[in-house]
Amino acid sequence: MTSVETASPVETAKRPGGRSAQVQAQVRAAVEALVAEHGCEQVTVPAVAERAGVSASSIYRRWGDMSGLLSETAVQRLDPNRPLADTGELRRDLIAWAEELASHMAKPAITSLLKAAASLTGGEETDCLRNRKAEAATLVARAVSRGEWAPEPQQIVDHVIAPIVLRLLFGAGKLEAKLAERLVDELGALAAAPAAG
Repeated sequence: MTSVETASPVETAKRPGGRSAQVQAQVRAAVEALVAEHGCEQVTVPAVAERAGVSASSIYRRWGDMSGLLSETAVQRLDPNRPLADTGELRRDLIAWAEELASHMAKPAITSLLKAAASLTGGEETDCLRNRKAEAATLVARAVSRGEWAPEPQQIVDHVIAPIVLRLLFGAGKLEAKLAERLVDELGALAAAPAAG
């Protein structure tokens, strides 16, 4: 019996390069290949499972449904454990982070996956959104620890990330230059404005 067979599911999932990572890579590769061949609308969980050589139940357990699978495949290269920009100032950190997300999501294949995922979602929060919220919270916590004022993480998602995604999913798919910088500055001005009495 190999160590993979005797390891607990938690241990296997956490070990880099273990069976869990291998299966996830196979599934994501299958999604990308099938989408390239047939378009997002024609791709199903059973088809992905067959192409990846795994059971459909494994996909449902890990990703929930096609929406979760498509959205996570679209942003898989935005590893939630990757280092985030650390310039010493929240404004510059947010701009760098938003530019990274916009640059990645604006790639035609990625935009296509995101659109398909959005059309299938049942309103549940995806891993993609949870990861972006966690990243916003990390940037805010870092700023606060430096003594900077910072908006709430949800404000960052609402006023910086949401407009980028909205443009990609419902606009022409092209983002204007300096969009990230403008959105961050608008958030700063909005958050700093006195509340209406």
